[in-house]
Amino acid sequence: MATSRGPRAHRGAVYALLAIASVAGFLAVLALWAQRQALDSDNYTESSSQLLEDPQIRSAVATYLVDQLYTQVDVTGELRDALPEQFKGLAGPAAGGVRTLAERTANAALERPRVQALWEDANRKAHEALLHVLDGGGPAVQTTGGNVTLDLGALLAEIERQTGLGGRVASRVEPGSTTITLLRSDQLAAAQTAVQALRVAAIGLTALMIVLFGLALWLARGWRRETLRAIGVLLIIVGIAALVVRRIAGSTLVDSLASTESVKPAIESAWRIQTSLLVAVAQATIAYGVVAVLAAWLAGRTAAATATRRALAPYLREPAYAYGAFAILVLLLLAWAPTQALRQPITAALLVGILAGGLEALRRHTAREFPRAERRPLVTSLRASAASLRGGPRRPEPAVAVPAPVPAATGADQIDRLERAAALHERGALTDEEFAAEKAEILATQGA
Repeated sequence: MATSRGPRAHRGAVYALLAIASVAGFLAVLALWAQRQALDSDNYTESSSQLLEDPQIRSAVATYLVDQLYTQVDVTGELRDALPEQFKGLAGPAAGGVRTLAERTANAALERPRVQALWEDANRKAHEALLHVLDGGGPAVQTTGGNVTLDLGALLAEIERQTGLGGRVASRVEPGSTTITLLRSDQLAAAQTAVQALRVAAIGLTALMIVLFGLALWLARGWRRETLRAIGVLLIIVGIAALVVRRIAGSTLVDSLASTESVKPAIESAWRIQTSLLVAVAQATIAYGVVAVLAAWLAGRTAAATATRRALAPYLREPAYAYGAFAILVLLLLAWAPTQALRQPITAALLVGILAGGLEALRRHTAREFPRAERRPLVTSLRASAASLRGGPRRPEPAVAVPAPVPAATGADQIDRLERAAALHERGALTDEEFAAEKAEILATQGA
């Protein structure tokens, strides 16, 4: 009785580890997204370019730039001074018409490669300066209390040139009025602390999740397959939960920031673009969960899984076949890089190591389960697997040479071998023909 309870003695601890690892995994998904989105200049710049490519956001940026012109400069007065005396009364309507034309022209100009390149360059420079300050660099910023800003002056000058308002208007725009403050000096200390915490969380929470899942597998002796399946299901749930949180948080944030219905589409587009990396991380987590569930199924006792292992056993037994195929699969995954983790050297090496460990465990399991498995034609193996899936009778297979009889065994040995063969037959590991051959071989040793 004690032996049967032994493998499950740590069930409560395993459940606790799985629960804690799931929470850590959920927080890790959010931390990884925030870290990659906020602290990677390439990701930040790419997102900013996608923002300008969105029609709703591009329209909002065009309106903002034209607003800066009209806020800083008395366009009506400028037109009144430029018009002849008899037409000065038309300065007001003309200024309004010019404004509408300027917004349309600015919107069209923002679609052009030159203007988008200026936008991308401005965002990259601002983000690199921000990271420089947050990483503790820039003594001038720290001592003089400067701000990190996004300068749209080059964009404004280009818009002014394309709208034809003339250099007199743009030259009167006050310095600094076209900049957007990203970080004020009084926010520096808190921002630096938050960045360091975010970097630690992104790495630490991911490592904690992996360690806790690994520890749960180690403790679950006797029911590791069930534990692996639970890990896969939990990873799928974590990924789905992150997507649900994104949707709920997006709805709440858009409603709180949208002062009018006209700007709501632009805010929704900005949230969708800025959280695209979160979607990628969540989808990758779901994919890892699916792989774990499939691995647990392959190690299971169903007829289909047993037939699959039996067909693979001859190839898994030989390292050249097993690890050769594994190397090809890894190279394809690294070239494809469907997830962000496969694009980073450290995380990619960790994932490859986990997959290699799973392959080695599968090799040893199939070697114990099918010690005499021989390579058969592919059609024969597929036919046997299909028969297992249907649960119907299998077609007779080509006869295999029966090995020479083993030396005589005692009655107890024969009973033990018969019981093992019967158990394998019940699980589907042995076909009816193979079981009959094995039984005949065991009985033939009697009196030999």
